[in-house]
Formats: sequence, C-alpha cells, structure tokens
Amino acid sequence: MDGTARLDSPYDRTRESLGNVVELQHVNVRVPDQLLATAFYIAGLGLTRDPYLMTGIDNMWANAGISQFHLPAGKPQVVRGVTGLVLPDRAQLLERLARARKPLEGTRFAFTEAEDHVEATCPWGNRIRCHAPDAARWGRITLGISYVEFEVPAGSLPGIARFYREILGAPATLERDARGEMARALVANHQYLVFRETDRTPPDFDGHHIQITLADFGGPHARLRDRGLITEESNPWQYRFTDITDLDSGRVLFTVEHEVRSMTHPLYARPLVNRNAAINNRNYMPGHEAWAPAMRPE
Repeated sequence: MDGTARLDSPYDRTRESLGNVVELQHVNVRVPDQLLATAFYIAGLGLTRDPYLMTGIDNMWANAGISQFHLPAGKPQVVRGVTGLVLPDRAQLLERLARARKPLEGTRFAFTEAEDHVEATCPWGNRIRCHAPDAARWGRITLGISYVEFEVPAGSLPGIARFYREILGAPATLERDARGEMARALVANHQYLVFRETDRTPPDFDGHHIQITLADFGGPHARLRDRGLITEESNPWQYRFTDITDLDSGRVLFTVEHEVRSMTHPLYARPLVNRNAAINNRNYMPGHEAWAPAMRPE
C-alpha cells in the first residue's frame, strides 16, 4: 500500500464529457420577407427577437434559449432536414401556430401534431420539429435548439461520424432508434448534429449554414486546410468549411456550411434575452416577462 486512498465514484463521469465542439450557436437561412419571418419565428414559435443586434429590416436574429436562428434577407434557403426545437408549452404553441394561419396564408406554412412533437413548416419550407421539455431526452433545456437533423445519401453514415470524430474532435457515434440508423455528433451540452440516410435525391445545397464553436480552434483548421476544405478565412476568430468528406478517398459525403468560431470570439456565449411567450398585455404580471431556458433546481 502506498498510502493513497482509492475513491470509487458513484457517478458515470463520461456522461458529462463534451468533445472539442462546445457550442451550437445558430442555424442561418435566408428569408425573402422579414414580416413573414416575424409571423412564424416570433409570433408563431414564440421565440424572441434579439434586441441588441440585427434590429433593422434586412436581418433578424431570433433567440431560442442559448442558440439562435439567423434570418438575413435574400433568396430563401431551406435546411435539407429538420431542426429540433424544445419549447415550454405544447398547448400554447398550437394556439400561436393556429393564429399564424391568416398572416401566413398562401405560403408553405403548415403544422402537424404527432405523439411526441409538433412539426411546423416555415413560409419557405424549413421544418421545425417542436418538442416538450424532457430531462431524459434533452437534459434540463426548456427552450432551445436541441438538434439539427440532415438527410444524407445512403451509405454515408460511417464516414460522416468518422469525419466529426477525427477532424473536429466531436464525439460521434452510429446509433439506431425507432426511425432507423443515424450518425449523431455531440456539438454542445445536450445539442447534436444528426444525420439520417434517405433514398430521395437531395436538393442542391443552397448555402444555408450552422455555426459551431471549438475549444481547440487551430487543430481542426490545420486538418481541414491540409485536405483543401477551408472555404473562407473570415477573421482571427472564425473560418468556414462546407464539405464533409470520406477521410480515405476524399469523396464528398454531404455538404452544409459550417461557420467555425473560437472560444475567444467576441460573441462566444453571449447572454441572450428570452421572453415568456405566454405573457401578453391582457394577462401581464410584473416579474414574469423573461423565460429561463433551463429547468429550475430540483
């Protein structure tokens, strides 16, 4: 005996481990009409327009917990898949979406109910799958983007998972659920990029992007640069790439732009304002305007 006590931990310490990706900050799609975007994202989904940045009529940042949707004006872009959103009250969501029918009439807006979610389609075809808070599924999130799920070509899942593990340092695994096999990469606490295979021919990539933040900013950059995958050297704290490739052959498996930031970026972990979407001028009570995007202490 060397006199060192051995303490057996009652906790699974691996459950709280994050990889190199520490933030899924936003999903960016262009929209041709800021008024219709407001009717869907703010009035319908119940999100909060950022009161500090992008407050003009050519762009809007919509806060969803610690993440955002970025909605610059332009030709519409559609994520080739679905964005998973946790929202605090299903009944109130359905009421808001029903009220949105009239201002969004004549667009692609629609919503449907399923047992465990409500799926809403924006005026230009972006699908938002809305879930109720559930600590077993989404951790302590009561409001936020829980995942972005992409539809990818058949046979690409192992290569995509490997790309995120070896290039970005994100824990990525092949898993199976009731809907079939998927690749899932952890990109922040209880936030994931999910990839599911489809037999449908995917539409051409239209330029939409997601933004992630890395703890090791330089290592992935070097690996991407050596493979010729860097598409933009934005500034000292940011670069971009678009292609997810097979690491042996270099074949492109899927394309979606990644805006990659460092933890030293001035916008990293900026506190976001989130409103309580249940409050209006008829039921207002002081002190209930804000919404905490995490569950209360047990």
